[in-house]
Amino acid sequence: MIRITLPDGSVREYPKGTSAMDIALSISEGLARNVLSAKVNGEVWDASRPIHSDATLELLTWDAPAGKSTFWHSSAHLMAEALEALYPGTKFGIGPPIEEGFYYDIDTGDRQLSSEDFKQIEEKMQELARQKNTYTRKEVTKADAINYFRKKGDEYKLELLEDLEDGQITFYEQGNFVDLCKGPHIPDTGRIKAIKLMKVAGAYWRGDETRKQLTRIYGITFPKQKELDEYLEMLEEAKKRDHRKLGAELELFMFSEKVGAGLPIWLPNGTALRTRLEDFLKKEQIKRGYLPVITPHIGKKELYVTSGHFAKYGEDSFQPIQTPKDGEVFLLKPMNCPHHCEIFGHRPRSYKELPLRIAEFGTVYRYEQSGELHGLTRVRGFTQDDAHLFCTADQLKDEFLGVLDLTRHVLRKLGFSEYTAQISLRDPENPDKYIGSNENWEKAERAIIEATQESGLRTVTALGEAAFYGPKLDFMVKDALKRSWQLGTIQVDYNLPERFELEYIGADNQPHRPVMIHRAPFGSMERFIGVLIEHSAGNFPLWLTPEQVAVLPISDKYNDYAREVLAQLTARDLRGYVDDRSEKVNRKIRDAEVKKTPFMVIVGEKEAESGMLSIRRHGEGDLGSMRPEDFATYLHKLEEEE
Repeated sequence: MIRITLPDGSVREYPKGTSAMDIALSISEGLARNVLSAKVNGEVWDASRPIHSDATLELLTWDAPAGKSTFWHSSAHLMAEALEALYPGTKFGIGPPIEEGFYYDIDTGDRQLSSEDFKQIEEKMQELARQKNTYTRKEVTKADAINYFRKKGDEYKLELLEDLEDGQITFYEQGNFVDLCKGPHIPDTGRIKAIKLMKVAGAYWRGDETRKQLTRIYGITFPKQKELDEYLEMLEEAKKRDHRKLGAELELFMFSEKVGAGLPIWLPNGTALRTRLEDFLKKEQIKRGYLPVITPHIGKKELYVTSGHFAKYGEDSFQPIQTPKDGEVFLLKPMNCPHHCEIFGHRPRSYKELPLRIAEFGTVYRYEQSGELHGLTRVRGFTQDDAHLFCTADQLKDEFLGVLDLTRHVLRKLGFSEYTAQISLRDPENPDKYIGSNENWEKAERAIIEATQESGLRTVTALGEAAFYGPKLDFMVKDALKRSWQLGTIQVDYNLPERFELEYIGADNQPHRPVMIHRAPFGSMERFIGVLIEHSAGNFPLWLTPEQVAVLPISDKYNDYAREVLAQLTARDLRGYVDDRSEKVNRKIRDAEVKKTPFMVIVGEKEAESGMLSIRRHGEGDLGSMRPEDFATYLHKLEEEE
């Protein structure tokens, strides 16, 4: 017998060789129908794979990210089977699951596939799915694997086999299709009910521009047609909310090829929005004892060699800046933390000064590949709402909890109510990715885990996602369309204080090493605003929106009165503009609606004589008449309630 520990801590005994599916059936037939794969001792397995020793077990359904990944990996194999049936002789590269769906890189010889072929491929996939063919795992020798793919004439699989050793090679078979694959897979093709191929693109074999370009077909599948329909509706809504589209329409930001790709330029409206966001956080930070600082956009190469950033980010940085002085090299800064370490270390420190919290909206630069740039969410120059807290080991937990509280306050204020905190730890299989001692890493990881437990925060753990100098807590925020974005981050770091030899004099009059917390509730201003635009569809909170009121005169002869009204509102700390174009008022209302201006004030003869304002609200229509002072009070009350 073997002992199986379930996620709730309960332990059950089963005969050796029992599978996760057998265990699911012993609990509930309904559960078994939904199981896609299983996590055995932390590793994702086929649900049908026998378990031969004591293990922890988590049954994975569609609701689990690893369950979705298994489903989409299996769907890639289903698409490959359909392609092989429709286009004999097709050769296959790799076909992994991705964040949403899957793709397969294929070589169809002289035939060029396009989106016009999607309907035929989808129909074939549906036909094969209805056969409910089992995904069968088979361990094979390297010699047999080579022989199989040599007979097929598939040079791509033969090349992949070169990197594998005997004893680690498995095939998966479903229906008439066999693939070289580590797995895992869902029980059978019948689980795949709804299929949509999304796009076709070119992809160089193994990402090498000197190799052959293959055809990459992207798709997505679901266990229910309703879920696919909802997903496609979400994509249509996402197009409307695309921050690049809305950013242009609302005149928030722009890009210029002459300035350079990935370097956003903030227009007046965008600058107003961004400045209000910064002011909001600056006020919160002052309340919480942060000290603002400003550091240069560049630093000497030696600074980043000391910090370790040159070794880790050198390839993603802009080229070094050579000065007229021989041997003197500067870099555009990839991070603010080395500069802040220098601030701490520029004079002797006492334990009485700790915790020391220094904050900066600091712009940093990374040379992202052009194909990875995407509006504001992936840029080459971005401003982090960066702060670094230097504290004693005894102060670490309280400081971490304080940063947690600030980050949660920021997310609430901006309307992000749904998020998960991801504890990002080291990859135990790749210790060379990180700097610092095991002892320091263990202390830092323990501090994050204990603080999040004490806060009651809902968390998930991700191995291998830590920063190179320390573990971190990443906030995975869901927007209005239920898409997940990584925004704010908090990191615990014992290593940079060592590398910079930072010290403070303790109560015992002896030198001690401080602990460092890195934190950025927004993450970066660019990325955060890009996500905020899509989350709100450009309908920003009233306190944040660049222009709260559009004053719309019904004809040119009321333009002067409209300016008087705007002056009254401006004097009452409201923001707006006068639309004095020679257009009919209905056109002005439509244009204000498109600009998503929250309120419109219509002025004509009646308003000029009475001193009253006719008010419309974006998306709602007429609100009636108000005096200017009452309107201002009404708007300020709305701001306070947000």
